[in-house]
Amino acid sequence: MKKLILVLTVVLLASCTSTQQTVIAAKKTLKGKWTLSKISYDREGIFQVNLYNDAPSECFIGSYWRFIPNNNTGNYEVYQSECASKGLRNFRFTIPKPEGDGEYYFLFKPIDEKKKSTNNNAGYRMLLKHLDTTTMTWSMTVSLEGKPFVITMDFNKEQ
Repeated sequence: MKKLILVLTVVLLASCTSTQQTVIAAKKTLKGKWTLSKISYDREGIFQVNLYNDAPSECFIGSYWRFIPNNNTGNYEVYQSECASKGLRNFRFTIPKPEGDGEYYFLFKPIDEKKKSTNNNAGYRMLLKHLDTTTMTWSMTVSLEGKPFVITMDFNKEQ
């Protein structure tokens, strides 16, 4: 019985270490500047989507995102001239260990220059669908007319 408990403990510790290493590797890969190149939806149509309680989704196309993993912060810049709310926004992020579904999520919370929440401490959760050294894909499920509506965001790494 003692041997069984020891084996289970070793397996559990090994799996936790592997997950933690995956999160650390993801944060290292994330480090740098990215461009949000495409936003798509899981169904056809024209939708008025306001991302992160900030700006219309069209304003985010081409936005620059910078990730600083050593302090889990970053910023993004909306700069399109036709968008009313241009400028730099700060955020705090994390990639927690996967939940029961085994999927990795990207948690994102808007903050100000003093690292205080700007959205009543509310944040956003996106599925980290893909991440490699040059591309990244997030998806976020929201509700539209009482049904799930999936927003997918594709990024390209700049540096």
